[in-house]
Order: sequence, then C-alpha cells, then structure tokens
Amino acid sequence: MRKIREVLRLKFELKLDNRQIAASCKISHVTVGKYFSRFAAAGLNWPLPEELDDDQIRRRLFGGADVALQPARQLPDPATMHHELRRKGVTLQLLWQEYRETHPEGYGYTQFCEHYHRFEKRLHPTLRQEYRAGERMFVDYAGQTIPIHDADTGQITPAELFVATLGASNYTYAEATLSQQLEDWIGSHIRAFEFFGGVTQLIIPDNLKSGVSRACLYDPDLNPTYQDLAAHYGTAILPARPGKGRDKAKVESAVLIAERWIIAVLRHRKFFSLAELNAAIGVLREKFNNRRFNKLPGTRAEWFRDLDAPALRALPATPYDVARWLKAVVNIDYHVQVQGHNYSVPYQLIKETVEVRLQAAAVELIYRGRRVAAHARSFVKNGYTTIPEHRPKAHQRHLEWTPGRIIAWAGTVGTHCAAVVQWIIESKPHPEQGYRSCLGLLRLTKSYGNERVEAACRRALKFQTCTYRSIKSILAAKLDAQPLTQDEPSPSAIEHENVRGRHYYN
Repeated sequence: MRKIREVLRLKFELKLDNRQIAASCKISHVTVGKYFSRFAAAGLNWPLPEELDDDQIRRRLFGGADVALQPARQLPDPATMHHELRRKGVTLQLLWQEYRETHPEGYGYTQFCEHYHRFEKRLHPTLRQEYRAGERMFVDYAGQTIPIHDADTGQITPAELFVATLGASNYTYAEATLSQQLEDWIGSHIRAFEFFGGVTQLIIPDNLKSGVSRACLYDPDLNPTYQDLAAHYGTAILPARPGKGRDKAKVESAVLIAERWIIAVLRHRKFFSLAELNAAIGVLREKFNNRRFNKLPGTRAEWFRDLDAPALRALPATPYDVARWLKAVVNIDYHVQVQGHNYSVPYQLIKETVEVRLQAAAVELIYRGRRVAAHARSFVKNGYTTIPEHRPKAHQRHLEWTPGRIIAWAGTVGTHCAAVVQWIIESKPHPEQGYRSCLGLLRLTKSYGNERVEAACRRALKFQTCTYRSIKSILAAKLDAQPLTQDEPSPSAIEHENVRGRHYYN
C-alpha cells in the first residue's frame, strides 16, 4: 500500500499529472488512473483518515476479504524440492506440475520458482550449484599432511590425504598415500571407484601435474596414464580451470571438512604404517558420511543411496592396471630401450618416435595411435626381446642359416664341396665368420655347374687351398679339368687340427 499512498500524495499535494506520477513511481499511467477511479468510487478523501490502516484501505479500494486473514496456500517443502532436483531429469517445471495436481489452487509457476530460489539462496554456496546424480566426482589432495613414524629410525614421512566427493550427494571417500605421484594418484582413483561401487560420467580434478601435464584455460593436456584410466572406466576428465576455485568448490569444501573431521581428530595419534593410518581414516570416513546435514534433511550416506548409487555406471570386469607412458626413439637395430631392456618393433620404424605403454607384466609400443608391438615385460638389463617378424627379410634369412644347414646344402653339390665348406666353417673362430665364403662358393655353381665346382673342391682339398678365392681361381683357369698328379685323398680322411667332424653340427 505504500506505493498507492505515494500516488495519492503526488496527485493531491504536488498536483502532478498521471504520466508524471507514473514516471516517478515506476508504474503505468493506466494503473495510476485506475487507482484514482477506485479511490473516488470508495468515497475516500485526501488526506486519508489516520485510523485507516493498510488492510482497511485495501478492502475499501479493491474489495473482497481481508488478504491478511485469508488462509495461506500450501507450498511443498523446499528442502525436499532441493533433494528431488538432484535426480536425473527432474526440473522445477516437473515439480510444479506435480504440485498443482495435488494442490489445484496452489501457487503459479513463477511464485513456485521464486519460493524455491529464496530457499536456495540461504544455503551454503557449495550447495547452490546443481549437480545431477551420478554425473561428477571431484578429486583433490588436502593441503595438510599426516605424519607416519618409522619405528626403527624415528624418521617421519608426511602422508598425503586424497579426497573424492560426489556432486549430488556429497558422499566422500578419503585415504592416505605416501605421495602425489602418478602411481598413488591413479591408485587412489581406482580405490575410490571401488568404494563408490560405480563410475561417474565426469571426473573433475585440479591441475595436479600427475593428472594434467599442461594446465590451460581452453585446452589442457592430460597425462596419458590418466587418460588411459578414464578410457578403461568409460568416463571423461574435465579439469578445473586454472584459478577458478568455484569449478571444484564441492571438493574444496569436502577437503576442508576432511581436514577438520579426519586430520584434526587424528592429530594426537601416532601412526607407524600407511595401513594403520588408513584403517583409522576409514572409521572417521564412515562417521563423517553418516553425520546429518546442518541445513538439509538426511546424511551423505542416505543421499548417496537415494541419488548417486542408482545413477553410477557399472565398474569394468577388471580394475585398471596402472600403466606408465613413455616416449622412445627406435634404434637402427629396430629395438627401443625401456628401463634397460630392449624390445623390438617393425624395422620400418627405425629412427621414429614411438609411445611406450609400460605395465607390470607387459610392454606395448604404439606409433601414431596404433599398437605396433606387444611384449612380455623383461627385467634383464641390456637384454633383447625380439619378434622375428620385426626383422627385415634379409636378416630373417640370415638367421635361418646354421653350420649344419650350409654343409648339408654343399653336400648336394658333392662330397668334396661339403668337405671344403666344413673346413672353411671350422677354420674360423666363430662359424658365422665363414658363412659369407661358403655362400659365395655355393653361388659358383650358377656360373660353372655342380660338376666343375665339385672337381675344383677336390683339387683344393688335395693342395690344402680351401678358400673361396682359391676355388674361384681354379675354375677361372680351368684347372679343375687337369688330372691330379697324386692319388686324391678321400674327403672323409681329411685331418686338420680345426676339423671337429660333421657330427658336431648335427
């Protein structure tokens, strides 16, 4: 009624016209005219009698029952509305429609929403954001640490407190780890998923180096292992924007509460192992999740069972096997060295850079997003793990040759040729050093035929000149056709200090 009184004052005391009054009171000039018509119809005079209060003036101007005495229209419990809005697909429009079905004379949609928003503004800021059930898991480390004492040396190791909280229910997981390094960071995520019994659609981390390789407002780079974890669990990672604390306000609040209800509570206790510390944290974590909210009905555990638990995605059949990602350049021997051991890749990738996915029992080598090799992990320093198909064809053929195979091939030419090949191989410190001479000798059959090569070998054995060059000279000079001046010895009767016998290679 204050505005109506002001309209009447401007009209009768200051003598302003309707449009001036409308501009001053921020209302329509048509509304000003209606006020004056009702004022005249009610038989009132200015100044208004002092005994008339606002309710009486309202009845005289607008008629009807006293508004103040009318029964208030029923509204749903705003806390219940707040709880229901966390459910997937639930909106204020839907809640209003359900409300009007049971209260046909109830408030309109605008007043219904206004009533809820007034309630929402009274809540703590961390509860003002709307997070759908099963949608987000916020993760971070507490700023404070918990000391672990070595019983023998007395050395103190600070343990980090990892905290994960769900957006809709505020259900919280906390555990202690020895560091914030990659293995502990990934391991905490795995145990958090197991604690919740499912996976959220999104993970919201801070820009910790173990999770985000390069923080950026628009295009952050994720650690490959962290991205691999997300792919395994079928979720996505959405890092908080640098310097934007409200992006992860939910976990900031959970961390603060965890510091008060876990770290502060344990400040007088002395722990001698990580397992002992986590056992104590587990007890406090359960108490914390079962504490009742201050401004809302229920507890975190109850909200979790009602909201998040049914909406979480199922866990995969096996937990994630932590994999470390490295980069390596392929050496000219088509191997890459990973922690002191060498693993083969296809020879076509020589000098290329490949990604190494290193797991506890396996090593995967990836080039441009495609896996090109997989090996069982080996811890033999300076050792080699090679797949034969990775070698060039020439190398494969070379490794297929053995002394026995070369001697057997020479035997198809003749017994003397086999004896010469055996002599060449056994005259070298290592058999492979004679392979090239032997293969050269056998290739002479393409130019001179088996009979001539056999005859040349017989002559070389006679004069103990069993070399590739000597036999090639005999063939070039056609000496293989000349008769021997002495009885030729039997190949099997050759005696030499380096001859170990044909049976040695079988």
